[in-house]
Amino acid sequence: MWLRVGCDLEMEFELASPMLLLLRPRSDARQWVARDRYAVWPAMPVTEYTDMYGNLCQRLLAPPGTFRVEVRSDVQVPAGVDQAPGAAFVPVEDLPDHAMMYLAPSRYCESDRLASLAGEIVDGRASGYDQAAAISDWIHENLVYLVDSDPTPVSAAEALARGNGVCRDFAHLGIALCRSLTIPARQVVGYLHGLEPMDLHAWFEAFVGDRWFTFDPTRASMHGGRVCLAYGRDAADVPVFNQFGPPVIPSRMEVSVDEISSPGA
Repeated sequence: MWLRVGCDLEMEFELASPMLLLLRPRSDARQWVARDRYAVWPAMPVTEYTDMYGNLCQRLLAPPGTFRVEVRSDVQVPAGVDQAPGAAFVPVEDLPDHAMMYLAPSRYCESDRLASLAGEIVDGRASGYDQAAAISDWIHENLVYLVDSDPTPVSAAEALARGNGVCRDFAHLGIALCRSLTIPARQVVGYLHGLEPMDLHAWFEAFVGDRWFTFDPTRASMHGGRVCLAYGRDAADVPVFNQFGPPVIPSRMEVSVDEISSPGA
């Protein structure tokens, strides 16, 4: 399916503020970016580099006053995600190098504190995909999903103690539980077609059966096209914008995901 995804972000700055943004999707084996428009107001130099996770990062220095960025991308993606019950656990010694960084605890994913709970959740499940699926299902059934955006990330253990969280927090818990079973897991931030209310979304991927598979504890069904903006160990690696200097809250942020017949249509 073809999706036109977009994000309009507006902020007011009292001082010139360096910014780092992750708002351009990149083409890979699971998505093809056919058209891309990136505009900022007022006009200013924007540079881009690729970080250690393969994400496209835009750097700029926003001047004092009103700053606005508008991104539109036409992207071809599958209408759902691949599922593979029974896909095998990959022993650490056989993992590819790129998956190794997603095994260790990270700032918001305290996998070294959750091994006992993970063992209870996956009891009786085959090692690998079935364990990751059981973890995702358990989070969906046992935590309350909050649809209102929360700008402050909380860790997996904190979300577990609260019993609720936004999509980012659900992903943190899924990642931490998978890593505690020595399953590499990473956070994904992007767009989901049909999400209500519409906003940027977060989910997680687990490496089993020699590839990455998508899991989304916020959803009862995995239907809907997804456009990835960024991968990372947790939310600290994938902020869609990072503003340096006196803290500023966006005065406007609008996200859109629309199905289209073809690029440019």
